[in-house]
Amino acid sequence: MRSATVAELRKRGDALLARSADVYFTEEVHPAYDRILDELAPDEARILRYMALNGPQPTVDVRTNRPLGIGSELISGGLTSVPEQAGVRYIDRARSYLINLSRLGLTHNSDDPVVLSRYMVLEVQPIVEDALKKAGRAPKIVRKSLRLTEFGEDFCRTCFTIGNGQRP
Repeated sequence: MRSATVAELRKRGDALLARSADVYFTEEVHPAYDRILDELAPDEARILRYMALNGPQPTVDVRTNRPLGIGSELISGGLTSVPEQAGVRYIDRARSYLINLSRLGLTHNSDDPVVLSRYMVLEVQPIVEDALKKAGRAPKIVRKSLRLTEFGEDFCRTCFTIGNGQRP
């Protein structure tokens, strides 16, 4: 942890602007990629690789069902089986992994659903069934998706080699 003064920050900011004006300065990769690799758990890299190879993945929110949706409460959101499918080692950390990937700007939850048939497997998983029981009578399932951001896609292309030397 370092603490910078206003003068030090301004000096760094001015140096950054000077590099941006230098037509001979080239940056091969985004400078955050190095730091991001330091902030990833190995299981998070597995999740990213899985998503880079398999595209957007189904997620669901489970809500109580009220007339006209008024007063509906979220019971559990962002439920997915991506960590299990990616083969993470510490499944009890799955939620934290997904939160960190979002914090780093690599993934995001989208209201855009994926192909309907892909939700069938997810909706019978224990985490979803437990949430449905908690929601009470006639719970509502809202289908969404977990996606790599454009930044996340570029990060995966840049930082991971998959299989026989291919980039995702």
